[in-house]
Amino acid sequence: MPTLAFFAATLTLLVPALYMLHKLRLVHILLHDVRDQSHHDSAGLFRQMEALQGLYVELDLKHSLPPTRGWAASPDFLLEVARHARSARPATVVECSSGTSTLVLARCMQLNGAGMVLSLEHDAEYARLTRAQLRRHGLEDWARVLDAPLRPHRLHDEKWPWYDISELPAWLKIDLLVIDGPPQATRSLARYPAGPLLFPSLAPGAAVFLDDAARPDERTVLQRWQKQFPALEQSGRPCEKGCAVLSAP
Repeated sequence: MPTLAFFAATLTLLVPALYMLHKLRLVHILLHDVRDQSHHDSAGLFRQMEALQGLYVELDLKHSLPPTRGWAASPDFLLEVARHARSARPATVVECSSGTSTLVLARCMQLNGAGMVLSLEHDAEYARLTRAQLRRHGLEDWARVLDAPLRPHRLHDEKWPWYDISELPAWLKIDLLVIDGPPQATRSLARYPAGPLLFPSLAPGAAVFLDDAARPDERTVLQRWQKQFPALEQSGRPCEKGCAVLSAP
């Protein structure tokens, strides 16, 4: 008959063995997660490379675009915007935040042979860099970067820091609105004011493209816009950071 000492010795050996098995299982799960994430990242990177290549082909660019990683709009979002601009041929494009998207849209206007891009930019250095890029690409006749520092706008008894839109013509009718600013750090729901401040200027049949639509703030903003502007039909595009499209009747 096994003695108490035998059970104690067996337990002494069994506990570390079970602990090691538990650790091995956790390592196995972690490796599977890393493998899956690596596969997802590789697929995502390939998709962006495809979109960037498509962008160069669609726009027949002679010079390279600025980087499209980090805070910049992703290639897939830029490609969606470019394809819309080429097919819809908007006369007036307004964008919130300048950068690579300004070059892409200006090139679309050039290829279309008509149209103008008005880009609201609150950061003077970004505005300077975008203007320099427009000159480098020979696109300064197709886009204007407007100095639009963030100033308080009172909307629904709240103050919202948003672009100064005093340089936009009062008669403006917007055919395409691209929203990629201001930065999320300015305040929660930072891009909400684009709705009450610019949507009333949308032309019939206009389109609104919202970048970063997968973020919680932007999803909340879209819900607010849907309640305030029910005539605008909302849809989505499968972009890296999320892309929402609002279509005016």
